[in-house]
Amino acid sequence: MEIIFWKNREKEEIDPFLFSEHAEKLARRLADECRNSREKQNKRTQLRKFYDEVVRLETAARSSETDNWRTVLPMVHMLTAKAAYARGRELISDSFLAFIKDSVSQTKEFKDLRVFTTFFEAVMGFYRQYGPNS
Repeated sequence: MEIIFWKNREKEEIDPFLFSEHAEKLARRLADECRNSREKQNKRTQLRKFYDEVVRLETAARSSETDNWRTVLPMVHMLTAKAAYARGRELISDSFLAFIKDSVSQTKEFKDLRVFTTFFEAVMGFYRQYGPNS
């Protein structure tokens, strides 16, 4: 399932279904994979670690202390390596790894990171509904 943030990037038009239909579909898939792995992969706490990191990076990019987007962007790309490590330990599924990779590859400017963060927030909201209770 490929996630595309922008309907029209030049006009800064976000896909109108990104935070609803697409987020819900991804959350359901991640929840199904969690159940199929006997709740070994995609635990809410594991997904929350990645979400918290994305929020931290967005906050750092927005902060007056970090004038330079160039200091945050490499850390955004580091998320891919962290997700690959978690996948290697079987803590996350291939779908979650693909979500992180797709999202990071689309993050070129601060506005992209804002959309990534908001989409991830929507996924976490739906995951709370569909995912395991633990």
